Amino acid sequence: MMRKVIALLMVLSVLFCAGCRTAEPKEITHTTKSETCTIGLSFDSFVIERWTRDRDVFVSTANELGAEVNVQSAGGDVTTQIAQIKRFIEIGVDAIVIITADAVALSDVLKEAKGKGIPVICYDRLVMNADADLYISFDNEAVGKQMAQAICDNVGDGGRIVEIMGPETDYNVAQVMNGFDSVCKEHAMNITLKYNCDNWKPELAYDFVNEHFDEISSADAIMCGNDALAGEAIHALAERGYAGRIFVTGQDGDLEACQRLVEGTQLVTVYKPVEKLARLAAECAVKLAAGESLGETEQFFDGTNEIAYIAIEPSAVTKENLDSVIIDSGFHLREEIYINAG
Repeated sequence: MMRKVIALLMVLSVLFCAGCRTAEPKEITHTTKSETCTIGLSFDSFVIERWTRDRDVFVSTANELGAEVNVQSAGGDVTTQIAQIKRFIEIGVDAIVIITADAVALSDVLKEAKGKGIPVICYDRLVMNADADLYISFDNEAVGKQMAQAICDNVGDGGRIVEIMGPETDYNVAQVMNGFDSVCKEHAMNITLKYNCDNWKPELAYDFVNEHFDEISSADAIMCGNDALAGEAIHALAERGYAGRIFVTGQDGDLEACQRLVEGTQLVTVYKPVEKLARLAAECAVKLAAGESLGETEQFFDGTNEIAYIAIEPSAVTKENLDSVIIDSGFHLREEIYINAG
């Protein structure tokens, strides 16, 4: 008798499941593979303030799409970052997103990943000759042009400028400088000193200004590659009573940079909507992990290949448009920016 009951239940179960197949499917907001896909995300380091924001938005977006993210930081060490990528390959992640520590040194290991069928995204910084599946960043030449134009508008033609940039191994540095120098050339500006800070270490900007202060004190402006460098350059100037007397530029829209705009010690920061970049990069990573097309994109020559390229436009922010660009967008709160205002 018991066997008949069990058999009847099995038949009813089959019929019930067959009936379920006729129901309307639920709406799916992510790709089929994204339910189980893992994305390897390797940062150069977290020395730059904005990277924590990039990380948090990328991870939350990927999670919303059903993907898991394995986040690593190389602490600015190229060898460590190569090892991290090799580990991603070993455990079989479905996509790799890299914020590179070196524009050249990671080429071979990324090619190795692609050889294993793992799509690769260069986030914010390009890896040369790697034939990445996507390079997604901001228009870095536009960043340089906006910083230079802000200086030229305030100094006039023929001014004296000091350049303090990040490492030459970061391809973004070359792009920013191309844009900056092109505008300076149009205005006959004189570049009196140039310096590259290893691994974007802010303290090196402080040391450089102190060590070359006699020459820097006669400059009209200091072009700094990001807001962290600008902060330390201004720190050195402030100790000698020169903060606000020499125009200083930066980029990233860091909170302290926005505070310096209000105080009058920094001329401009170039705001880059990193949340937009991180969300879009996460969406692209999930698509690539699922074997889907990114659709139509621009192309960028990586030194060997034309690769898919997405560029987001930056915005120059000064004291005059600080509220409309930074506060109205929700990037920073008004009370945080104006905390030191009298």
